[in-house]
Amino acid sequence: MKRRSALRTLLAGVAGGLAGCLGSENDDNALSGTATPAETATTTPTETETPTETETPTETATPTETPTPESLFPGYETTEITFATPDGEQLASITAALAETSEEWRLGLSDTVSLPEDWGMLFVDESVSDREFWMKEMDFGLDMLFVDDEKTITGIRHAPEPAGDGTEDTYSGRGQYVLEVNYRWTDRNDVSEGDVLEFTL
Repeated sequence: MKRRSALRTLLAGVAGGLAGCLGSENDDNALSGTATPAETATTTPTETETPTETETPTETATPTETPTPESLFPGYETTEITFATPDGEQLASITAALAETSEEWRLGLSDTVSLPEDWGMLFVDESVSDREFWMKEMDFGLDMLFVDDEKTITGIRHAPEPAGDGTEDTYSGRGQYVLEVNYRWTDRNDVSEGDVLEFTL
């Protein structure tokens, strides 16, 4: 019985000691009841790489296509024509589509929106005759050159763009050939009556 009593006394003492370590509100050495939270680790975000700006390609101007005989006068034969004075001084040269059939004569340049400066249409017949041309449905003015069987210019008619449908705008001359070029082309190239054309058919 003494051992048990002594044991109880010992246990009571130990318990009291532990209670003293936990302390009370008045114990200066007591642990604070509020726990200070551990600092939360600050994670530095990974910098996102700024994408490199893609350069906007510079627009390239579409080059204007140079007209060809095939694109301007599909289905027509063409010839090169040079102009010279009676003394042989060369004045100018052009490419001309050949109008040789009755349908090509009837249509002429009325189906053409515009004509390059160094282009024309040569109407071909078998003999010299008095001829009359009109400006029906033309979108631009013309010079009409009447040329004899020796390929000499017998007359030049300046035909401005018609105000109406062109059926009343007629121009006459005499020749085996009639060459149509842009309005006042002959003035710009010093071509006149008596000058000579050189071409092959």
